[in-house]
Amino acid sequence: MADGALAGLRVLDLSRVLAGPWASQLLGDLGADVIKIERPEKNGAGGDDTRGWGPPWLADGAGRPTTDAAYFLCTNRNKRSLSIDITQPAGQAIVTDLAAHSDVVLENFKVGGLKAYGLDYPSLSKINPKLVYCSITGFGQDGPYAARAGYDFLIQGMGGLMSVTGRADEEDGAGPQKVGVALTDILTGLYATVAIQAALAHREKTGQGQHIDLALLDVQVACLANQAMNYLVSGKAPHRMGNGHPNIVPYQDFPTADGDMILAIGNDGQFARFCELAGHAEWSGDERFATNAARVRHRAELLPLLRQTTVMKTTTEWIALLENAAVPCGPINDLAGVFADPQVLHHGLRIEMPHAAGGSAPQVANPIRFSATPIDYRLAPPLLGQDTDAVLRELGRSAEDIAALRAAGVV
Repeated sequence: MADGALAGLRVLDLSRVLAGPWASQLLGDLGADVIKIERPEKNGAGGDDTRGWGPPWLADGAGRPTTDAAYFLCTNRNKRSLSIDITQPAGQAIVTDLAAHSDVVLENFKVGGLKAYGLDYPSLSKINPKLVYCSITGFGQDGPYAARAGYDFLIQGMGGLMSVTGRADEEDGAGPQKVGVALTDILTGLYATVAIQAALAHREKTGQGQHIDLALLDVQVACLANQAMNYLVSGKAPHRMGNGHPNIVPYQDFPTADGDMILAIGNDGQFARFCELAGHAEWSGDERFATNAARVRHRAELLPLLRQTTVMKTTTEWIALLENAAVPCGPINDLAGVFADPQVLHHGLRIEMPHAAGGSAPQVANPIRFSATPIDYRLAPPLLGQDTDAVLRELGRSAEDIAALRAAGVV
């Protein structure tokens, strides 16, 4: 049993792939009992789609590959897997029974997709008026695009992120570029977690649950942040700038004697200290570069001067020099470098969890660090249907009932 901040909370997770499972994993990390509903295996296929999104595959205790992909592992710990065919009335009855005893339902079916099974919010809220029901779709429950399927890559393009991501428009090879992870899905999962907890707080005051309508497109537009506001204030659409920043200079990558580094100078004092250490104190007194606003206007003049200077030392030399002067800088790590980084090691961001297939499943730790209710890594990502019998027994189903459900292909 969990003893985290959300211990005692039950989440019925009907979602799959990334946005919904990211939210339910976070709720599970916080102590909630998360029951993940998956399709039973039939003809070698079943479960969350991401179980098959490999290679690479999780290895069992003997080092042999399992049928669970690394992708599935990234977003499904601290959950119990219950395999149910919800297209069958007996399967629908089980999910309805679970919803009656749950606090939260999380789903990412197409709009109206669960209505035919009696598992939509209007149906389940009649059984459990306190239920917080969160629907995640590409475009929301209404509007001209509501019936469309929504995928992260598609939404990154439609939502403007790819218009500001990629090589600068004037450079060779310029063009739209997606972010290297499914960022819109992850951000939607985080918004879902916030919304669910806000709805639970409202329920504490009123005794009433509610429906949460969360759209990937809405999240992507909301997370354009300063780029969106730059457009709304100026009327001019931002363009791709590579690693440059539209409002701060210098704030990007620079070449060094043995590779590249990041300079993230956020104020004029930091710039002056950099200039001193770089042997060009005169730059900070130059009216073209003395203030950030001036540096933004004269970006094209300053950047070549900086690049001619940064190539004179190695990345390690620059970092040692600049860190001592509190000038923000850092390396550009690959994933091997990330997990070997002293700070990452100190915070224990790689963990191992014993897995039901034998051996262990590597995990990236939750970044939240509580003083009183620490994250509890109770359950490794489950095998498909691993907890079916246990959950059904909790619902009062006998061994004979469970055997009959299995024989009928319901579980």
